[in-house]
Amino acid sequence: MPTLNKKEEELEKKLSEIQLKRTEEDSVALAKKFDLPFSDLKSAPIDNEALVTIDEDTARSSSLAIIYKSGNKLTVAITNPENSNTQKTMEALKTKGFTINPVVTSPSVLEGILSRYKFAQSQELFEVGAIEIKEEELNKIQDEIKNIGDLKDKVTKISATRMLETLIAGALKIGASDIHFEPEAERTRLRYRFDGVLNDVTVLEKSSYEKILNRIKVLSKLKLNIHSSPQDGRFTIRQKTVDIEVRVSVLPSEFGEAIVMRLLDPRTIKTKLEDLGMREDLLKIVKEQLDRATGAILTTGPTGSGKTTSLYSFVQYLNSSGTKIITIEDPIEYHVQGISQTQVDTKKGYGFANGLRAIVRQDPDIILVGEIRDEETADIALQAALTGHLVLSTIHTNDSAGTIPRLVDLGIQPQIIAPAINMAMAQRLIRKLCLNCKRQDKIEPEALEKIQKNLSPIKDRFKLPKLDSSLKIYFPGKGCKECNELGYKGRIGVYEAFSISKEMERLILKSPAISDVKELAEKEGMVTMLQDAYLKLLSGITSIEEIERILG
Repeated sequence: MPTLNKKEEELEKKLSEIQLKRTEEDSVALAKKFDLPFSDLKSAPIDNEALVTIDEDTARSSSLAIIYKSGNKLTVAITNPENSNTQKTMEALKTKGFTINPVVTSPSVLEGILSRYKFAQSQELFEVGAIEIKEEELNKIQDEIKNIGDLKDKVTKISATRMLETLIAGALKIGASDIHFEPEAERTRLRYRFDGVLNDVTVLEKSSYEKILNRIKVLSKLKLNIHSSPQDGRFTIRQKTVDIEVRVSVLPSEFGEAIVMRLLDPRTIKTKLEDLGMREDLLKIVKEQLDRATGAILTTGPTGSGKTTSLYSFVQYLNSSGTKIITIEDPIEYHVQGISQTQVDTKKGYGFANGLRAIVRQDPDIILVGEIRDEETADIALQAALTGHLVLSTIHTNDSAGTIPRLVDLGIQPQIIAPAINMAMAQRLIRKLCLNCKRQDKIEPEALEKIQKNLSPIKDRFKLPKLDSSLKIYFPGKGCKECNELGYKGRIGVYEAFSISKEMERLILKSPAISDVKELAEKEGMVTMLQDAYLKLLSGITSIEEIERILG
């Protein structure tokens, strides 16, 4: 009888081996069909840290496992490229900025990998450097917060331990870009910045703020025992569909340490050129310049004017399988799939200048330089523009005309500037009137006079209403729940740009003043930022008050 059992076991083993072999052959055929590599992964080291990039439930329901992670590159074991759940999860990882290298394997091998989850170090809910707010929890908090008034009520009723999640959930719901904690003598003032303006949310008791401060420091890998020196850090808010980077700045102040947290939510960035708010005539010029193979396009404006967003939208417009794009940024604010992004790291000797030198040796078609700050970076960038590359960058000046004198001030020869630059563009962000509560009224004489004066040079180029005392424009309403009682919701860009004509080239060779460049650019058809803003005012997009706040 034992002999019979042994024979049955051997038979079962043989049948099992045949079945495994058939399954493996099916997997090999599937890999060939989709032109993907196949591996039994016997000799491949499985990285447990990579494995827990996604949770076990998601991995099992998607029939995949992340087996290796290097930076933003993931090697993913899959069993069937046609599986819709597999495809959805890989797409979700791509939207988070990951590059996916799929490897086909057999179901039994995948099961062996998935069994490692019980041994893998599961990520704690609030590990150092990452905060995971469960999607359903975030949705629950966000359902309770319709506007800033709801958030104020919520903050006063929760414990300090749940405060950080609530503040982040509220910021994401309202669309805030920054959270400010400002210690005062007795309490700490909490403010959000949205649409570029700071708004009071609530005040926190000292004891509550201490707990939040320490928790943010731990998350951001900052030193808890340092209170008299500035510290900078960052952490990630992990969600199923998106990762949100948070940049943290801690600064000693009179009454304690002040914190500013900047939320970099990839869902809020407008990456389509058409979404930036450019007029049709300007959009056409920008596309023409972006379609050129060489030269430099420089955007300019103060911090928070949307320069980085414009650069990312330029890159997205140019991004294709036949184009190599490399960036050097400080810091990388948003991950863009299909391009190589590099981060300035001065501690390791990787700055804009030497990083740019290294990038040029990588044979890119397009180079994005986060910012031109000094002569060396400017010189290398413009030399690259002259030698077969399209260069996109930002520079700090007040208007587009200031770009040329600024480069001369940095020490760049006019003979290099003139042929290297294709276009200089300046921009600002202005708030849009709330569509729900904006009101229309007659214009005041003083405002009418300003509009007449500024729009008269371009009145024949645009369809304008009668610019007389009968003109009606829109004003901010009293505010409603839609706009957090502010009268404004969202922002739009106002722009001015000029291309380098033959006449402009000749002027640049004379090291001109800003006024000379501006005069020629306007003569050649440039619409100024103020004119662009007034055109948007007449279209009912913004208000006189907002234009004066931003443009003076």
